Amino acid sequence: MASSPPRPKIGIALAGGGFLGATYELGALAALSEAVDGLDLTRLDSYVGVSAGAFVAACLANGIRVHEMVRMYVESDGGPESFDPALLLRPDWTSYLHALDRLPGHLAESAQGGVRGLAGGLKGAGWAVVEKGLRSLPLGLLDSNVAEAKLASLFAQAGRSNDFRKLNTTLRIVATDLERGEPVEFGAKGHDDVPITRAVSASSAVPGLFRPVRINGHSYVDGALTKTLHASVALDQGARLVLCVNPLVPYGMPAGHPHPKGQAVTASLSTVLRQTIRTVIRSRMTVGLEKYRITHPQAKILLIEPSREDADTFFTNIFNLSNRRRLCEHAYQSTRVNLLARYDELAPLFMQFGYHLNREILSQPGLELVRGVPPVDQAWMRSRKLGRTHRQLSLVLDDLERHLQLRGLMH
Repeated sequence: MASSPPRPKIGIALAGGGFLGATYELGALAALSEAVDGLDLTRLDSYVGVSAGAFVAACLANGIRVHEMVRMYVESDGGPESFDPALLLRPDWTSYLHALDRLPGHLAESAQGGVRGLAGGLKGAGWAVVEKGLRSLPLGLLDSNVAEAKLASLFAQAGRSNDFRKLNTTLRIVATDLERGEPVEFGAKGHDDVPITRAVSASSAVPGLFRPVRINGHSYVDGALTKTLHASVALDQGARLVLCVNPLVPYGMPAGHPHPKGQAVTASLSTVLRQTIRTVIRSRMTVGLEKYRITHPQAKILLIEPSREDADTFFTNIFNLSNRRRLCEHAYQSTRVNLLARYDELAPLFMQFGYHLNREILSQPGLELVRGVPPVDQAWMRSRKLGRTHRQLSLVLDDLERHLQLRGLMH
């Protein structure tokens, strides 16, 4: 009896976007995993992550399901695996102390430079002082070590690993070598001895917010500096279908139906920078996707991202727990709408890879991903008192209820 041909390889490439990006990606991936029958996002052939996407990709490669990550990261329900983004808001005191230690010398240099600059006028003196002053700033404002340790504790549990070489799949975390200005694929040969969590920290080290991460004598920063998605990594590994999620899209206020916050894009420096960065990222990604059509003509790419008119995603304050839940639910619902609108295009695509895009699930009303904010009596405290075994049983029952709901067996 002839054996059936092997299934074409499927990969996933997740872009960055900070706390907001990870939250959006989880909502979008939850919608995708529910809508495609048989698709298990923890059993793909290759995973590629950049910045915030590195965190999500590393968890998926370790067998942590999207819905588990929603509980850990979005709902922050107080369980032992909760991963509150506030862990990344602790000051990097080491960088501050180093900056203070250098300050006297830099102040002296600034004074000398200012005096020398007077020969060229006040403008020259001013720029000399500014240049020396910038050298006195800390290399990073926030400390990623606490979050890295938390992630390491998650990967230390049975069935998971913090070692690229011990995973049952291929994981690549992309960071930028600061001295060379080149991308590096952690997990590839020659860079696979680095702990996964260390690679995630390096890929997420946004310049100015986090100090560069030192690994084997090199300094690494955000992997998004060179490319937005790095989907080519999965394509080069033989993936015939790459599922891509990009959370960062520039906001475009719809004509005739302006959003109340639309004018706020130019209201502050932070929103101007946000819009500028997103415009550059999206433009660069468009060029990359067009290039893949030439370099990998047999491969297919499914891109999921917010619409340009999505003001809810653009203006969300992600550090508020209720806003984080709201954004994840919004990403889940908007992705469901998007997949349903593209059903005629996507259903044949998934069929090529042996999967079925379920129109009934996409059309089913009332589905929600994120559990509501706990009432005043604090269900979180009650869950802690139940003990870990009882809490795990409660989560299993939640999963069972959701499975039945997705199959239309509950009313």
